[in-house]
Amino acid sequence: MRDGETLRNGVPVLERTIALLDLLERDAAGTTIRGAMRELGLPRSTVYRILNTLVAHRLVRRDAAGSFALGPRVSELAARVSRAVTYDVAAIAAPLAQALRDRLGEPVKLSVRDGDMAKVVVAILGKHDYSPAPAVGTRYPLHAGAASKTILAYMPAGELERQLGAPLTRYTAKTITDPEKLRADLKKIRQQGFAEEMGEHNGTVHAVAAPVFAPDGQFLGALSIPFLSDKDAATRERLRAGVVETAIAISAEIPGSDE
Repeated sequence: MRDGETLRNGVPVLERTIALLDLLERDAAGTTIRGAMRELGLPRSTVYRILNTLVAHRLVRRDAAGSFALGPRVSELAARVSRAVTYDVAAIAAPLAQALRDRLGEPVKLSVRDGDMAKVVVAILGKHDYSPAPAVGTRYPLHAGAASKTILAYMPAGELERQLGAPLTRYTAKTITDPEKLRADLKKIRQQGFAEEMGEHNGTVHAVAAPVFAPDGQFLGALSIPFLSDKDAATRERLRAGVVETAIAISAEIPGSDE
């Protein structure tokens, strides 16, 4: 949205604030004041004041290099969305994801399909500083990673074939770029009810994931635990069991269509 492009009865400063938040959602790596000025066509003083206000309320965070990204309060607010009209899978999943993280110590995230990407809608940081740090709003390719492959595995057949028919980018030596091998991996995910990967998108990060379903069987998203590649077999099994158990618990909390 360019400066002056607001709703007919909107509040200009709120429109610009939302435009800034939309920009930060699209760019998980964050943006600078100069970058926001360029993308949105807003003056420096406007961008500076809005970002500083959002930082003060923890909706945006600023790193040491001066880059801005979505802050921790975004996921906190998402976890409190009312279920009065409709359910929000992120709001339902967040407390159970937090409990799983508290029990196992590793980060936990919930990802949903967002067009041709997987988007993180719940991100709970691990207990250790060196753990992977998922962030709400981050998008990942659908063919690389445990959560992404889970989303791909439960995609309608026609849409799945479209995804497999497109070029599959190789991110690491572990990325599956052969459509037939990927198709076999997705079949295995559906059969066993969970996905595993060993550095398909980031060579040092492995992950396990499990599907979350609505009562009618509709696939809603993928709960996953990313972890560093140095975990032993016993730890990996605990993480796998935990993510499967919690995904089932989240599915059980999803209201039925008649509720």
